[in-house]
Amino acid sequence: MTRSRFLDLHVLHPVTAANLNRDESQEPKTLHLGGAIRSMVSPQAWKRPVRLDIEEERGEHAARTRMLPLVIAQRLRGEGWSDDLADFAAAQITRSAKPAGLKTNPSQGHRTQAMLYLPTDAADHLLALCRTHRPQLEQALADQTASGKPAPAMLPTADIAAQLTRRTATINLFGRMLAELPSGHVEGAVQMAPAFTVHPADLQPDFFTSVEDWPKSGDSGSAHLQTAFLTAGVFYRFATVNITELINNLGGDTTTALELTEQFTSSFIMTMPKGKKTSTAPHTIPDLVHYAVRDRRPISYGAAFEQPVKPQPQGGYTTPARTTLADYAATIDRLVGTRRRIAHGHADTTGTPTEHLGTYHHSYDDLAATCATAAVTGPTTGAGQ
Repeated sequence: MTRSRFLDLHVLHPVTAANLNRDESQEPKTLHLGGAIRSMVSPQAWKRPVRLDIEEERGEHAARTRMLPLVIAQRLRGEGWSDDLADFAAAQITRSAKPAGLKTNPSQGHRTQAMLYLPTDAADHLLALCRTHRPQLEQALADQTASGKPAPAMLPTADIAAQLTRRTATINLFGRMLAELPSGHVEGAVQMAPAFTVHPADLQPDFFTSVEDWPKSGDSGSAHLQTAFLTAGVFYRFATVNITELINNLGGDTTTALELTEQFTSSFIMTMPKGKKTSTAPHTIPDLVHYAVRDRRPISYGAAFEQPVKPQPQGGYTTPARTTLADYAATIDRLVGTRRRIAHGHADTTGTPTEHLGTYHHSYDDLAATCATAAVTGPTTGAGQ
């Protein structure tokens, strides 16, 4: 029986006044949990900065886009191709990707209907393919113009499909849904939960004005008036990495799996969503990070905060949130046991170990390296279970 190995990451993260993730009304997203309104950040809002941080660290970038044909056409025009030929060649990229072609919107420059997720340098390879086959493309365009009938696929399908289904490190981590090219499907190894405050978090109005520096005589001096809404609080954040799936995506390459697991852990700890950053600068770091490496299944500690945490008498939620997390970790150990737990540990701002959270690490870098090694190379538990 195939067993899965998971690296669970639990983070308590105090955030000062911010609007990290807005709803359709431009207000901070909220979640109703345990009879209280909490501030919430969608996983997509935190996943993107994590992905971009890993790509920057590795110098290996990917793009999520529907604009590939438009990008190809623009670059071909920049090389001196006529508008008609550049547009035709770009349309041939999607037309030749598979026997029936990818679904596109011809009125929008053959923008693909499905979101592609591919290495950014795939565009360079596809441009080279167009250059190589320029004579055939010119002839096909002339035939199409003369006959009034759509040209058949002119470019090599295998070469185009190979570029659209290539992978990068982050594609192997986060997965890729590509229903039109099933060979390009990649099962995501990372699962990320919505972040939410461990206590009630009301929206806080922030009325502001923008001063008119060149007012007319008699003007009040304000060019813009608005009320923005912010929230603040201690967020519980959870992510888990299916190490078994990641190694499978990498074709068994445990060395790269180890690198990616450590990089993901570091990026998950240190990155922040970019919402309203210029007017709130909410660049805090977590108060506590706890990890657990488990076989069989991951375990979130989100349920620990179904009952809102109460502030300590002198104020503040970080200390009671730490206690709640540690108590829940002890409860999980009691209920499910530790037989399938490979390793666990934590690091925090206090500089002292917390009971029930495992090995104490003095830095987040040390924690990331240690938990990645345990997750990728640690022994399998429960043989025969």
